[in-house]
Amino acid sequence: MTRYFMTVLAALFSLVGAAQAQPYPSKVVRIVLGFPAATTVDLLVRPLAQKLSESLGQQFIVENRAGATGLIANEGVARAAPDGYTLLGAPGSSLTSSPQMFAKPPFDVLRDFAPIAQIGAFGYVFIAHPGVPVKNVKQLIALARAKPAFLTYGSSGIGSGFHLAGELFTTMANVKMLHVPYKGGAAAMNDMLAGRIDVMFYSLAVTMPQIRAGKLRPLAVTGVKRDALMPDVPTMEEAGLKGYEITGWHGLLAPAGTPAAVLDKLNAEIVRILQAADMKKLWERYGMETPSTTQAQFAAVIKSDYEMYSKLIKSAGIKPN
Repeated sequence: MTRYFMTVLAALFSLVGAAQAQPYPSKVVRIVLGFPAATTVDLLVRPLAQKLSESLGQQFIVENRAGATGLIANEGVARAAPDGYTLLGAPGSSLTSSPQMFAKPPFDVLRDFAPIAQIGAFGYVFIAHPGVPVKNVKQLIALARAKPAFLTYGSSGIGSGFHLAGELFTTMANVKMLHVPYKGGAAAMNDMLAGRIDVMFYSLAVTMPQIRAGKLRPLAVTGVKRDALMPDVPTMEEAGLKGYEITGWHGLLAPAGTPAAVLDKLNAEIVRILQAADMKKLWERYGMETPSTTQAQFAAVIKSDYEMYSKLIKSAGIKPN
């Protein structure tokens, strides 16, 4: 009986060892997104998943699990098995600002995730509806001070990067505007185009067609330098608000505890793919830079943004739910 038991146990260990020895990936990899199809993170992750499928010899599929500003998908991946077969594609705000809107957030981004790679970096654009009687940031500030809480600014939701870009603006400019949160950027943009909200911070790549058609007026971009998509639009600092800077990013993460060898392999492959000419061209079309970050560098970006948003939320007097 003992010999039989030992034989079975040895066979089990052999099977486990063989499974562990299989090169990664040895089966389908899911990349979960907390946002619908055709959103910016979806447009970035899908071609990246296709390239990973081609180069690593296993299918990388994209699963859209939208809801709660990405928090449902984020929590699901944080609780998934740390084996490299469930990954998360996410915009930075769904990890570093949105969770801080809750007194008890559903996950801890600094503890529950293993950063893989930053896959895109971008600045916001500050836009006004043409019906608002201003041509630049200085005029907008003057109007907002003359009529406190008269102007409205929209966002894709409470705690989103676009919301907090507005909070940073009102704080630094010492003005009062009424925040109108929406369930997603598309709904906010529709009301913006209809003139139901006055101003908004949003992705330049998404708003560019409406800007060029004269349906929206760009006032400034939010990065430290002008955006190549619209080089005539000044930075916020050039427009008169010294020290204003807020930018966005998208990244790929895994559950904490994922083997280092898996993370290293994914990081190296993603960086290689993003440096290819065709991917650079596609990213430029979306108004994205292609950062070549190590895991440690990406982790530093996440930590820095989390701390920045934490200070901004407190200074703006936003109370977590």
